Amino acid sequence: MNTTLFAAATPAIRMHVVWDWNGTVKDDLDAHVAALNAPLPALGGEPVDRETYRAKHTVPIPDFYARLLGRTITGQEWVSSDSAFLEHLRAQPLRVREGAAELMTALREAGHTQSLLSLCPHDTLVREVEQADIGHFFIRIDGRTGPSGGTKAAPLTAHLEALGLAEQAHRVLLAGDGIDDADAAHANGAHAVLHTGGLHHPAKLAATGHPLTDTLASAVALGLRLVQDRGTQLARA
Repeated sequence: MNTTLFAAATPAIRMHVVWDWNGTVKDDLDAHVAALNAPLPALGGEPVDRETYRAKHTVPIPDFYARLLGRTITGQEWVSSDSAFLEHLRAQPLRVREGAAELMTALREAGHTQSLLSLCPHDTLVREVEQADIGHFFIRIDGRTGPSGGTKAAPLTAHLEALGLAEQAHRVLLAGDGIDDADAAHANGAHAVLHTGGLHHPAKLAATGHPLTDTLASAVALGLRLVQDRGTQLARA
C-alpha cells in the first residue's frame, strides 16, 4: 500500500475515521453467507450464494430475511434465526482485510485519529478486535449493546458524542460497505465513502450515488479530500 497517500495532518485537516467492522475491516463475506445459510432452511428458505447475499442484503436485517423469503418473519423467528446466525458466524475463522492494518498505521502516523463502530454485539466486537491485534489503532470501540435489527444512525450519534466530535462531524469520515453506513454518516453531518469489497453488491451501492471506491485505501484518500474541501468551505464562510 502507498503510505504517502496521507500528508501530515494539520489542525485544519485532521480527520477522524470511524471504521465499520463487518464487511469493511473484517473480510467476512464468505463467513456471513455460511452463517446465513444455517437458519434459512428452518424458515422455509433456500441456501444463498455470494451474489444473492450481496444483491439482497439490507439493513435492518429482518428486512433482509423478508427479501430472501418473500415474507415478513415473526418476532420469534427473528430471535431464533439471529441467534443461530451469530452462533455460526462466531465459529468462522477471523480474517482482517488485506492492507487494513498498514492503512491504519499510515493514518495514525499522519496524525489522524480512528475509532470502530459496529452493529455486531459489543462483546463479540471487542473479542475479535483483540484477536486481530488491532485495538491499539482505535480511541474508541463501540458494538451493539441493545436489541439487534436496527440501523447505525443513532449508534453513530452516541459514538460521536462520546468522542467529543458531535460538533465537529465535518471532519469525520465513516468508512463502510453499506448504504446504511452512508445514511448514518449523513444523518450526523459526517462524510461517508463506501467500498465495493464488502457485504453489499457494487451495482446496488453505485446506484445510490454515494462516494464509492474499490479499496479501503482509496476510500480513505477520497474521504480525506472531502474533509479538506469541507474545512476550506467552513474557513471561507
